[in-house]
Amino acid sequence: MRVLVAPDKFKGSLSAHEVAAALAVGLEQLGDVVDACPVADGGEGFADALAVRWDRVEGVRDPLGRALTGRCGWAEDGTAVIEMSEASGLHRVALEERDPWQASTFGTGQLIAHAVAHGASRLLVGLGSSATNDAGTGVAAALGWQFLTSDGEPMDPKPANFLAMERIAPPEEESLPLIVAACDVRNPLLGPDGCSRVYARQKGADDRMIAHLEMAVEHLAELVAEQLGVDYRSLPGAGAAGGLGYGLATFCRAELQRGFEIVAGALRLEERIAASDLVITGEGRLDAQTLYGKAPAEVARLAKKYGKPVALVCGQCEAGAQAVEWFDLVLPLESLEPSQELCIRDAAKLLARAGRQVGEWARAGR
Repeated sequence: MRVLVAPDKFKGSLSAHEVAAALAVGLEQLGDVVDACPVADGGEGFADALAVRWDRVEGVRDPLGRALTGRCGWAEDGTAVIEMSEASGLHRVALEERDPWQASTFGTGQLIAHAVAHGASRLLVGLGSSATNDAGTGVAAALGWQFLTSDGEPMDPKPANFLAMERIAPPEEESLPLIVAACDVRNPLLGPDGCSRVYARQKGADDRMIAHLEMAVEHLAELVAEQLGVDYRSLPGAGAAGGLGYGLATFCRAELQRGFEIVAGALRLEERIAASDLVITGEGRLDAQTLYGKAPAEVARLAKKYGKPVALVCGQCEAGAQAVEWFDLVLPLESLEPSQELCIRDAAKLLARAGRQVGEWARAGR
């Protein structure tokens, strides 16, 4: 039997590559031919799913301006692959340090600049898990854009300074490849569904700061519309990653696409599903969010398109009866090991067991 193993990450435990390898162990014990194809949507794991080699980039700034070593990935065709969370992610700041009023995406801009300087033919940027709410102005600053006060003085473009901003000046020379932003949320920049009101609280903002962030970002958007003649405030996905979707469209002429579609195309996922007898996907927790367009649900949708049985292996299952419509089998690791601590610690061993169990289920005619 030929089995396509196409899981997402088990967040906090194993990467998608590690999950695929562990499931393959159990399947190969049965003599199955395994095609390992780790997947991702636009969030964490996006670059790992596509990159075949990596550059280390020194001196990249984290959201609060501290130096770190970042990574820029490269796909086989010369496309550069970057996750914005690599430099500007929430995991880069401790809980007590979270402050979207002061945080910047400048480090993500440095990674983009590195890719451009090293000849990227195209650039993919995964949006998600950000610590920022600067509407991509930090990225723009790293690429040579200037944000000026009424006196013409350059300023650090972070939300705390937006209301003092009066002029936006493009770089003298601008030569960027096609940039595609992988974006799996559809939020606009502003309003009740915008980046500040929906996502800023998890980044450290209270009610007062959220109101100030909304006002600051709106001021920026008004300046952009007036001075640059573009207005992407209502673009679906503009509010992704603290408004980075808006910033990349505005300052880099980026296209916004669904992250899973980018990954699926690059990995020839449909072709590989069509050639398989069984499809296995997975993620750490199966819940209602999974069924609204996250990677395992999209793998299942494609498997159904080609009439292939599809099983999902997860750590925990909270989706209930809804999951039956998407997956022919749902196998939570917690059914093999009730202790959550042991499930996390021994995830690889349990996944090998789960892989074998799914293979036996398929052989028994489901």
